[in-house]
Amino acid sequence: MRIKRVTPVFLAFLLVMGTFPVSAEESEKATTNREKGSYSEKHEVVYATLDAAGNQEEMYVVNNFNIKEPGRIVDYGPYTSIQNLTDLTEMEQQDDEVAITAEEDEFYYQGNLEGQSLPWGIHVSYQLDGKTIAPEELAGEDGELQLQIETEKNEEADASFFNNYLMQITLQLDSSIYENIQAPEGTIANAGKNRQVTFTVMPEDEGSFILNANVTDFEMESIEFAAVPSSMSIDAPDIGSMKNEMSSLSDATAEINRGVADLKDGIADLDHGIASLYDGSEEYNNGIQGLSNGSSELVSGSSSIKEALQQMSESVGSGSGEMNLNDIVKMEEGLRQIAGGLEETESGLTSLKDQYGKAQQALSQSIEAIPGYQISEEDIQALYESGADKEVVGQLVETYKAAAATKETYANVKEAFGAVGPALEKSAGSLSDMSANLYSMADQVGNSLDNMDVAESMEELQQGLQTLSSNYNDFHAGLTDYTGGVDQLAGSYEELHNGLAGLTNGSDQLKNGAAELHNGTSELASSTSDLPGQMDSEIDQMVEEYDKSDFEPVSFVSSQNEKVGSVQFVIKKKY
Repeated sequence: MRIKRVTPVFLAFLLVMGTFPVSAEESEKATTNREKGSYSEKHEVVYATLDAAGNQEEMYVVNNFNIKEPGRIVDYGPYTSIQNLTDLTEMEQQDDEVAITAEEDEFYYQGNLEGQSLPWGIHVSYQLDGKTIAPEELAGEDGELQLQIETEKNEEADASFFNNYLMQITLQLDSSIYENIQAPEGTIANAGKNRQVTFTVMPEDEGSFILNANVTDFEMESIEFAAVPSSMSIDAPDIGSMKNEMSSLSDATAEINRGVADLKDGIADLDHGIASLYDGSEEYNNGIQGLSNGSSELVSGSSSIKEALQQMSESVGSGSGEMNLNDIVKMEEGLRQIAGGLEETESGLTSLKDQYGKAQQALSQSIEAIPGYQISEEDIQALYESGADKEVVGQLVETYKAAAATKETYANVKEAFGAVGPALEKSAGSLSDMSANLYSMADQVGNSLDNMDVAESMEELQQGLQTLSSNYNDFHAGLTDYTGGVDQLAGSYEELHNGLAGLTNGSDQLKNGAAELHNGTSELASSTSDLPGQMDSEIDQMVEEYDKSDFEPVSFVSSQNEKVGSVQFVIKKKY
């Protein structure tokens, strides 16, 4: 029975005691857990204004938190003052620590800064009608305006922003004030009644931009600089077709190099042929000049023989009966001397014919050794446009034309050159026959002395001398014509030989030039042998340079801040 009465009271006591904390420490701990909040991500937008000289006037940061759990949150920054932009909740600031109480899904507050440096140095200068002018003097002015904007790295600021941020510079220009706007490195677009000019500065770059325009009653809105992370991932472009074209270009370059190598070898052969041609021409020229120089002596000697024969014929014909034995003996001796002179002349002509034949053969072989390539004007123009040294190509073309002209000239006179040898052989044969006749006549005179039948022998001698004299007159006339032709040929060939000397020098220079050209094409072929691979490498390097997708944002105001999702800059500069 007692137990039944006590139990309800005990239970009531337990229920009452259960409504109060067990201890003060546990109560404080529970309160702290309820007040502490958390956020998933924080964003910063940095706003700054610059005066006309580029000096920083004011800077503030709008901080935005994505609240995960409502409650007390701590942020950091050397702010001179702070302002709650979300609600009327009081914020606490102690040194660089800012405490906020966030209840909503997002929380915003503003922190004002002084003495904090931007990651970029910004400079803007103005010229009006070609003269530098201070911005405060521009208002209301007319003329040709040139505006130059330069950005540079600020060595005193955190380098991660300069290295990873893309900056966009925007100018709004009233179309009623600005005309003939030119911005070579910018983009110009319509924006309502205004013209919007945009420049872009890539990460790690320092920008320099110029804008030109005709301005009337000058005024300008602030220039805006917006900087955001260049965090987009850049995929390498599909360059399959371009690589195929580059492979074709590599193959074509290699083919050009092989062609130039063949050209170099051909020119070396041409130079060797021209050198041989010159040697053969020099030998031929010496022979023909010697023949020309000896022509006067040959004609003079022939004239003497002709006169002697004529005198002998006249002497025998006018006074054969009165001739004594001594005269007949002298006649025999004279005939033998004339015959001997003709033999020497015949021997000289035969030797000259042999020398001329060798020289003419050497000349013919040398000229025939010159390649007979037919190079069209289209091929020559293609060689000029191939990127080869135009001076060397000009020498190649000049030498090719000279060599072709030499072959053509020789083809035209080859028949005349070929006729000289047979003419010499025929002349030598005629002299040999006349010499033999004179020896025969001398023998007849000697036999006449032995047989003492002088009258009959003298009559035969007279007839023989008359026939010989008549024939020799014809020979002498032909010899005179022949030597005249030789003199003319010698004079003409002297000019041709001098031209060959110039051709020899030119071909040697051409050979050296072709060797230099081949060195150049070899270097070009080597440097372009793997164009597709080089393209891949260059593209990978460019993608790597501008792909900042792995950049981890950091706080602009304090390195103690965590979970920074993004930081952006909005900078306005007055003119």
